[in-house]
Amino acid sequence: MSIDRIVFAFAGTVIIVSVLLAHFASGYWLWLTAFVGLNLLQSAFTGLCPLAKILKAIGVKPGEAFH
Repeated sequence: MSIDRIVFAFAGTVIIVSVLLAHFASGYWLWLTAFVGLNLLQSAFTGLCPLAKILKAIGVKPGEAFH
């Protein structure tokens, strides 16, 4: 799986979990959803993604596939 797909999967997972937590625990969890959404938006314009930098730092190659 490429870094881009890992980032999208992670963002989607965090959004789903935060919406579920907002529904079942507290509406304040929607702030996490907003944070992820804003980070995705800024990443689209700037090309800077903190998770992608972390993945590169731990050695995941940009086009690497996990089997």
